[in-house]
Parts: sequence; structure tokens; C-alpha cells
Amino acid sequence: MRQKQEEIQTYDTQVINTVRQEEAGTIQGAKLIQAGELVAFPTETVYGLGANGLNGDAVAKIFEAKGRPADNPLIEHISKKSDVRQLWSRMPKQAQILMDTFWPGPLTLIAPKSDIVPDEVTAGLDTVAVRLPQNKTARALIAKSGVPIAAPSANRSGRPSPTTAQHVMDDMCGRIPLILDGGPCKYGVESTVLSLVGEPTILRPGAITREMLAAVIGEVHVSNSILNPMKNGEVAASPGMKYQHYAPNAEVVVILGTPEEAAKRINALYREAEAEGKSVEIAATKQTKQYYRDKRNTVLGDRNEPETLCANLFAALREMDTRAELILAEGIPAEDEGLAYMNRLLRAAGFRVIDASKE
Repeated sequence: MRQKQEEIQTYDTQVINTVRQEEAGTIQGAKLIQAGELVAFPTETVYGLGANGLNGDAVAKIFEAKGRPADNPLIEHISKKSDVRQLWSRMPKQAQILMDTFWPGPLTLIAPKSDIVPDEVTAGLDTVAVRLPQNKTARALIAKSGVPIAAPSANRSGRPSPTTAQHVMDDMCGRIPLILDGGPCKYGVESTVLSLVGEPTILRPGAITREMLAAVIGEVHVSNSILNPMKNGEVAASPGMKYQHYAPNAEVVVILGTPEEAAKRINALYREAEAEGKSVEIAATKQTKQYYRDKRNTVLGDRNEPETLCANLFAALREMDTRAELILAEGIPAEDEGLAYMNRLLRAAGFRVIDASKE
């Protein structure tokens, strides 16, 4: 892999609203991709930071701009299903039915890579992650570029992922030449990553749930690292597995238990922190906001509809980070879309967890 440059090139970052100027934006973005530059673009999950996925030097710029560890692999984004054939050395048996069912959409599939995929994309692994995004601006950019686009989320490494163009600007202004503004992202968390090397295994949960996948291909396993930190020496086979991710500058603590148990413990922690002079905010749900009437809180969504929590999590973390030194967040059951929510929340907290049910 290319050595990290001592100084990062600076840019006068331009923003193009693709809702009004999609053709102009994607044409300009494609020219930059072809020239080996970086472009931030909207997807249905989060904003991506893209480079020519067949050009190792261009891909290396992603790691430099983000401050991303080089052993954290990327995802190749394509504009049509047939493009996987140039990126994979073989087609896993379950791949076609998954592609036909869920593509375009928020599902990433991992399979053995072909020789044209640079090591910079895969962190030296012999597999590569590929997805066909649902967002039409993303697909237009890829198609006009004429190459797969390698892209992680368009934020500084470790920060909450961006779900608006303003979030990208906050983190990447001056580090990249172009941001395509397609408005807020639909799902708000990154795609589900499913490895098809061996038994089908979810390495990162998202809007496509284990239950949805199992209904199509049968048994699907879930990696232990989704709700637990990886052990020292383990290799990250997917983005979002190895490092603390999605974290604001404020300390985040997750409180588990029933809504009543969690609220009681959160209120006690809030009072303790305030007595120490800390600014505190609570990440609450529609069902529990009544418990925090006299305290600063942000309602992320409905705990019975975890997709609403996922859609608002990253934006809420960024907003609360402007007001608080400590964020106290309620945990929810890690089921269906709740698995994706808890995966992101636990990593944002660096796995700082209090189980109120055991106190």
C-alpha cells in the first residue's frame, strides 16, 4: 500500500445540490473520480466518500482524508448487478438470489476478490465487499465514472457517520474537492454487510435484517463482534468491525434494562454528572421522554420501531455533541432493526455500558 503522505492536499470544497442539478453534479463528480480525486455523494444509508475503486493511489487518498486506519477495508459500489463479475473471482451460490431480492438497496455482499481489485480497497484481504446502492444520484455518479467507486462513510474516522451534506462539510471541508448534496439519507445507518465466504454471516447489521435474509437463503449467522469489541489480533473483514466508530467528542454511556429501570439509572447518573459540573443530555425514546421532563433530552424515535432510531442516531449524536460533555443513551433489545441500532450505539460509546437490571 502507498505510504501516507505527510501533508494532505487542501481544496476549496464545492457543494452541488443534486436535487436541482443532478446531471451537472454527477458529470463533474465523474470527471473528478476519473482524475483520481475524491467525491462525497449521497446514498440511501449514509453519505459516502468515493474514489476510483480500481486505482490504488486514488483509494489511498480516502484513508488520508479521513484519517482512517489502513487495515479497515472499504466497499466497492457499482451501478448494475453484472459489474460484480469483474470484482469477484467467483460467484457464491446464494449471491444471485440475494442480488435479485435486495439490490439496489442497503445490502453489501462479501466474496473472493478478483485480481483487478487493489489491496488498498480490501486492506490486503482476499475478499471484497460490493453493493449496488438504491440512491439514484449514487448510481448515476458510478455509471458516469465508468468504474466501481470504493467508498466508506464521508466523515473523519471515528466520528458519527454523515446523513446530510452539512455533516460532510463539517468534517471534510478543505479535504475533498466536491460534495454532492442529495438531501437527508433515508435509512441513516450503513448497509448490512453479509459475508458469503463459508456460512452466510452478518458482519455489520443494517436495514436488511437477519430475518429478511433468512427468509430468502435459509440460516444466517451473526458475527459475535456486532455487539462486542473485537479481540486483539482479530482481522476486520468488514468496515465498522474493529475500531470505535460513530463517536462524538462527548462521552457516551449506554444504559440497559427495561425502560423504567434504565430511566431511573439515567436520572441518577444525570444528577451525579451535573453535581460534578458536567453538561449532560439524554438520548431518549418516544415512550420514555416522560421520565426526563426536567432534564435536557433528545427523542430519537420510537423504541417499538427501531428503524426510526437508526434514521436519527448519527444526526442526534452530532447535535447533542454541541451541547453536552456526557450523553446518556437508552439501550433497546438487539432484535430486527434494533440490532443495527445497538451495534452503532455501542461502538459510539466505546462499549461503555451500565446494565440497570443488575443493580
